Amino acid sequence: MKLPLTGIIPPIVTPLISNTELDIQGLKNLIDYILGGGVHGVFLLGTTGEATNLDYNLRKEFIYSACEFVDKKVPVVVGITDTCLQGSLEIAETSKDAGADALVISSPYYLPISQNEFVAYLEEIVPQLSLPFMMYNMPSCTKMHMSVNTVRKAKELGAIGIKDSSGNLPYLMSLIEEFKDSPEFAVIAGTEMFIPETIKNGGHGAVPGGANIFPSLFVELYDASVKGDTEKIDYLRRKMTEIEEKIYNVGAHSSKYIKTIKSALSALGICSDFVAMPFHQFDTVKTTLIKQNMKEMSILEPVHKSQFKT
Repeated sequence: MKLPLTGIIPPIVTPLISNTELDIQGLKNLIDYILGGGVHGVFLLGTTGEATNLDYNLRKEFIYSACEFVDKKVPVVVGITDTCLQGSLEIAETSKDAGADALVISSPYYLPISQNEFVAYLEEIVPQLSLPFMMYNMPSCTKMHMSVNTVRKAKELGAIGIKDSSGNLPYLMSLIEEFKDSPEFAVIAGTEMFIPETIKNGGHGAVPGGANIFPSLFVELYDASVKGDTEKIDYLRRKMTEIEEKIYNVGAHSSKYIKTIKSALSALGICSDFVAMPFHQFDTVKTTLIKQNMKEMSILEPVHKSQFKT
């Protein structure tokens, strides 16, 4: 795997038929679709992938199947964050066996963890990992916002980068500034609208959930940002605002982000919209609204249901 990681690395959804069964054909469809859109990597078992709602056997099957379908065309990184150290190590070992390229670590969740406790946790887990690892700052879910000093210590332990999903642009810029003299350490945005600022200031890419639905749009935005094409950036940002208004804003709860992406993918004929417990997929009213909004949007990818098996 070439370092630093760069480009658009979608945090793919986990296509499901039920709480215990993968939508295998849907997963293949999704990976073929995003690779066809030109993405630069694939992130498994992130927040968008519902990792915390899946049992270990299902996570393992997902990792093996996804790595098989990607077939080394782009790097694959796998989220291993868990409340249990041994659980993280178990998924890490599966990731290595399946042929993944790197692991992604966030802070264990439920009870808030301090910066010092998290560094001590990294000192325990990192020597037991057999793949490179990067950090994942997701304070809205983990209740811990990684300080720049904590990220620096993670790098000293071997971290190859960080995905920041704090939504805090000044913090993201401070990470870029801190590691500007470390060319192999990737600073990657989790907030879609920050892609141009990230690249302009020396960051390396993004992990946008919307790239599940519109992979080539996000690849174009990344390319335009690398080239400094402000006119195209402004145009694509207007398209992203349309996605926000007509897709992400359907629904009223925190889980709507996962539900809207899966519903949109189902409308495209790519995979099932089943959402793992404790959540549920949208009801008929919202599903119909997503389908209608998708038809009205002027940014649909060149995709036809006939190209996918169901």
